[in-house]
Amino acid sequence: MNVKPLADRVIVKPLEAAEVKKGSIIIPDTAKEKPQQGEVIAVGPGKVDEKGARQAMEVKVGDKVLYGKYSGTEVTIDGDEYLIMRESDILAVI
Repeated sequence: MNVKPLADRVIVKPLEAAEVKKGSIIIPDTAKEKPQQGEVIAVGPGKVDEKGARQAMEVKVGDKVLYGKYSGTEVTIDGDEYLIMRESDILAVI
């Protein structure tokens, strides 16, 4: 991938949720919930504070993370779906 996030932004590849069927009910793709787990693909250099010092990022490439349901901006890069979000939108590292 040839995209580098700026400041405190990260690029996350959403992990596909495991499909669970109960009985013979088929849930269409449009009714399925969006995944809330992903893998960090790229990390920005960090945010600059008011004194001009750069704050280090807490997540790193390869981390599996949990994020809010409506966090980030969906983008398509080289045919793959990604989310670009601020580090503060990440709730936890798994």
